[in-house]
Amino acid sequence: MSLAEITSRIRKAEQAAGRAEGSVRLIAVSKVQPLDRIEAVLDQGHRLFGENRVQEAAGKWPDFRARHNGVEVHLIGPLQSNKVKQAMDLFEAIHSVDREKLARRIADEAQARGACPELFIQVNTGEEQQKAGVMPAEVDGFVAACRAMDLPVRGLMCIPPVEEEPALHFALLAKFAARNGLDGLSMGMSGDFESAIALGATHVRVGSAIFGERVKPA
Repeated sequence: MSLAEITSRIRKAEQAAGRAEGSVRLIAVSKVQPLDRIEAVLDQGHRLFGENRVQEAAGKWPDFRARHNGVEVHLIGPLQSNKVKQAMDLFEAIHSVDREKLARRIADEAQARGACPELFIQVNTGEEQQKAGVMPAEVDGFVAACRAMDLPVRGLMCIPPVEEEPALHFALLAKFAARNGLDGLSMGMSGDFESAIALGATHVRVGSAIFGERVKPA
């Protein structure tokens, strides 16, 4: 697989769903990828990337940004409250807002600097104990709480349970978003992004299909 093939599949999925070309943004998930692989994707003109950890992003993206114009990096992994300031320096969007304490820290920092990344609320659609995210029953209240803090909530994000049909979770997330007047849906990964696009995804997160299998640090 390659960046060009994934992009082509996204365009075809948009067309099949009757959606405008370019309405879905591809987040190239660059976590734990060697720098030369990321450089190769940057050289092909791609500019939107996703990282799971603040520290890892801090170690590589300032240098890439210095050499490539227009780079945009989104945090798609969990965010600790004590890393909010650093995250807001590094990322154009945060896809993992999942608790009031974190939202409050982001709001305080946003007020102090007069700017805030786009925010997505992570929803634990499968109600999995080991997974982060707001429980389905709490979504409406949490969206309202974030809006009361003047936070720029762009949409919702989910990671469906591995053993369940992802489309059911994508449809549920889309329902929550529509009910709350949100148009951003961060959902769909390498194995299921076409299904996510059919159900309204605006951001899909694809890693290994673009870069090759992740290389675990020694």
